[in-house]
Amino acid sequence: MILSPKEASARTREICAMAPIVPVLVVHDAGKARALAEALVAGGLPALEVTLRTPAALAAISAMAEVSGGHVGAGTLITPEDVRAAKAAGATFGVSPGATDELLAACEAEGLPLLPGAATASEAMRLLARGYDMLKFFPAEASGGAPALKAIGAPLPQIRFCPTGGVSPDNAETYLSLPNVLCAGGSWVAPQAMVDKGDWAGIEALARAAAQLGQPS
Repeated sequence: MILSPKEASARTREICAMAPIVPVLVVHDAGKARALAEALVAGGLPALEVTLRTPAALAAISAMAEVSGGHVGAGTLITPEDVRAAKAAGATFGVSPGATDELLAACEAEGLPLLPGAATASEAMRLLARGYDMLKFFPAEASGGAPALKAIGAPLPQIRFCPTGGVSPDNAETYLSLPNVLCAGGSWVAPQAMVDKGDWAGIEALARAAAQLGQPS
């Protein structure tokens, strides 16, 4: 089903609103993908981004797509071919570090809601003009962190962001306190050492703690 940019962005916003943290996952062993997704979803983080940075990524997306209550997305979408492969694997949304006309068109044609990346006001305005009002602020810390994102939000209040890149338990609350931040992307909820050991209870506990970030105390 072809999606208009506004329809796609509205769906992306719904996914981003499910939890304060979207786990950014680099999966090396697809055999552990389902258990990893089950732990994260059980901990309260249903939206999962599997980056297309490993040979196991597409198989991992397929495995995670079968987990009840989860919404698996494909990250590091760069080309139209990435988009088609991710959609075929079962991804329900996509994430990109930036945006090109070719990538946006491919996502719209495939009906894959996209969280496109922007690091400057000009990039954000260009995406807004096309119909995208839910964006990834990347790389967050390297681009000025929360102060920069707050400044961008002043003249562009209609855009919501998911800052990613350098977000950690130490600074996540600062980002989540901004009115233009809906969620943040983070990798700390699935440490490679814990994944390697199959410490799903430990990962679920990390996810549970992350799911409480940004909530009133």
